[in-house]
Amino acid sequence: MIWNEAIQHVSLSVTNLQAAKHFYENVLCLTEIDRPPFDSEGVWYKIGNQQLHLLVDENSQTLRKQHNLVSTEGHMALRIADFQAAVEWLTKHHIEFREDVNGVSGFDQIFLNDPDGNLIELNVEQTRQEEG
Repeated sequence: MIWNEAIQHVSLSVTNLQAAKHFYENVLCLTEIDRPPFDSEGVWYKIGNQQLHLLVDENSQTLRKQHNLVSTEGHMALRIADFQAAVEWLTKHHIEFREDVNGVSGFDQIFLNDPDGNLIELNVEQTRQEEG
């Protein structure tokens, strides 16, 4: 048996490290942490007790060909504190996104892409009562 404790990190492929760093640091407001001196390019970020690793690989099989904001595609989700503040922040930074408010998931969601088309979900617990 495998006794899982937590997700330690998620890795995403990117093609342009500088564009990715700009997006993850200035739009998603993540903080870079030290990364071992691997032979490949990349950057690591701390998210709570977990990490996000961006790996430069222009030929990655995981890069999406279409950048649709479709929640059924593989994606990474970040829990955020304030839905409306995130909407205003993304709008200010001219980031295309799709909102799913009061959906069946139990939390309000925002879907967006990074510069390479990696799908990202931002979510908060639902704050509005469903009508009915």
